[in-house]
Amino acid sequence: MIRLQEKPFDAAAELSALTERAPGAGAIASFVGLVRPTAGGAPVDQLELEHYGQFTLSTVEAIAEDGQTRFNLLDLTIIHRFGRLLPGEPIVFVAAAAKHRRAAFDAADYLMDRLKTEAPFWKREHGPAGSRWIEPTPEDHADRNRWG
Repeated sequence: MIRLQEKPFDAAAELSALTERAPGAGAIASFVGLVRPTAGGAPVDQLELEHYGQFTLSTVEAIAEDGQTRFNLLDLTIIHRFGRLLPGEPIVFVAAAAKHRRAAFDAADYLMDRLKTEAPFWKREHGPAGSRWIEPTPEDHADRNRWG
């Protein structure tokens, strides 16, 4: 299941729903990303995410399909929020259900690396020092590139 949404999500409920959809799973690995309270040492009051509806959804669906095939997943969940978020709020949820733990762990890691560098979200931090656009870092790209 893949959703792009403005409203918060309940990670425990999403994990429970995935567990029900994947009764043959031997492992489920999940990740929740939160809005950071600082960036480069400066406080962040708010993170704003913009996207272009179907274009972003299609890209995230393609990433999910690649992950599902690559790691032979039984099911997965990706939820990515957009709009204005406050520090500490959840921004992304990724969970992968597989027959074995290594595939579940690797799939969740792979999906996040791809989302971080390829999903077309435009992110802007707002704080006391003003606003700035955020791009994936060289480390983000190195994480992505390790998957080939």
